[in-house]
Amino acid sequence: MILAGDIGGTKTVLALLTRETDGTWISHREQSFVSRDFLNFYDILAAFLPAGLPVDFACFGVAGPVVNQRCHTTNLPWVLDAAELRQTLAIPRVKLLNDLEAMAAGMLYLPEKDLLELNPNAQSQPGNKAVIAAGTGLGEAILYWDGGRHHPIATEGGHCDFAPLTPQQDQLLAYLRTIFPDHVSCERIISGDGFGHLYDFLCARQGTAPCPAVPSGAGSGEIDRNAVISRLGVHGEDPVCAEAVRLFTELYGAETGNLALKSLALGGVFIGGGIAEKILPAMRQGAFIEAFKAKGRFFPMLDKMSVKISLNPRTPLLGAIHYFDVQGQPLAA
Repeated sequence: MILAGDIGGTKTVLALLTRETDGTWISHREQSFVSRDFLNFYDILAAFLPAGLPVDFACFGVAGPVVNQRCHTTNLPWVLDAAELRQTLAIPRVKLLNDLEAMAAGMLYLPEKDLLELNPNAQSQPGNKAVIAAGTGLGEAILYWDGGRHHPIATEGGHCDFAPLTPQQDQLLAYLRTIFPDHVSCERIISGDGFGHLYDFLCARQGTAPCPAVPSGAGSGEIDRNAVISRLGVHGEDPVCAEAVRLFTELYGAETGNLALKSLALGGVFIGGGIAEKILPAMRQGAFIEAFKAKGRFFPMLDKMSVKISLNPRTPLLGAIHYFDVQGQPLAA
């Protein structure tokens, strides 16, 4: 029995599986939890695992940097430690992965029907791949190609500096520095909270009265302000929201192109996370792929690079399930 998990700032998904002799996985139980409803990950484990159930191996993708098999989650007050988990679960093998490392591994197991190509000029070729995912935060990972297989590599690239590319983005950076004077990272604007920051910037820049349907930044209660902005923008129901979504896709495309260059992702780029699919019409309108390719002398290379959106929300969980296979360390059937 293997225990696999996708531990995110918004939700945590756990699954129990066994492997058949032909190599296929059989799922016995899978459950999703609201992460912030629990004080720590161990409380989720207690709620999920049947008492006395033997588990042989465990692998978890975690939203945060994993150092020496220990992780302080980025958007939760949790600490996960593989050694402590081995003791708690009484099993010999526990692996913690960065959530994007798990997502990258999972991308290798997706059927083509779960992937949507954004680049009409894409040409299939071997090489490194890259993975980027805007959700609660902005995650980035690399799939290094050794000539025979891909190996997932974790990064914290989403926390790198935001670099403006247009006069409008110059003004955006100046605005964001008033909110985040110490450091303006890409994650501040290419994530769920990014919609709110972009919308507020546009209202301030244009002197436009806020849309009545958009909750104010403070005291919005149970309403997800960022979801309202993205929904109104995608459907063109408010011009400022629509521009916020367009700007979001432009920024997302530019950072995806940066990652492609840094990893030399000739094998293509995968886009994961919950946001891309929710704003799919905007992702396909052109601002994303145009910004992705706008890299000066490297336009010809990026013009032929595959850029695919994953439509499968279980991709990080698939990566946790298959991680040992990806690494060439298959589990016993």
